Amino acid sequence: MNFENLDVWKQSARLSAEIYKSTNELKDFGFRDQLTRSGLSVPSNIAEGVSRESYKEKSRFIDIARSSLTETRTQIYIGLEIGYLEREKALYWISETKELGAMLTGLKQQFDNRS
Repeated sequence: MNFENLDVWKQSARLSAEIYKSTNELKDFGFRDQLTRSGLSVPSNIAEGVSRESYKEKSRFIDIARSSLTETRTQIYIGLEIGYLEREKALYWISETKELGAMLTGLKQQFDNRS
């Protein structure tokens, strides 16, 4: 399985890049760093996971990606609440994270069914 062919990887990588670009001017470096790191962790763990040999390991990395995704969504909610993120953009990102979460759950189930 090539991670570059997975829609969930492509979509999460695009979201991560969008978060980086959109928060580039944010002066709260701690918040920006935490949001960009958690966002970057999602496609990174998908890529690392699908390259693993065992389905158990693949599933574990998808779990990590899902956890990073929920961390990212939490930070988006907070960024919206404190006025760091534009409402329309934040709501779109929240929707994206929910869709990605469902995609990751489906991928994890595929791996779990094979182990």
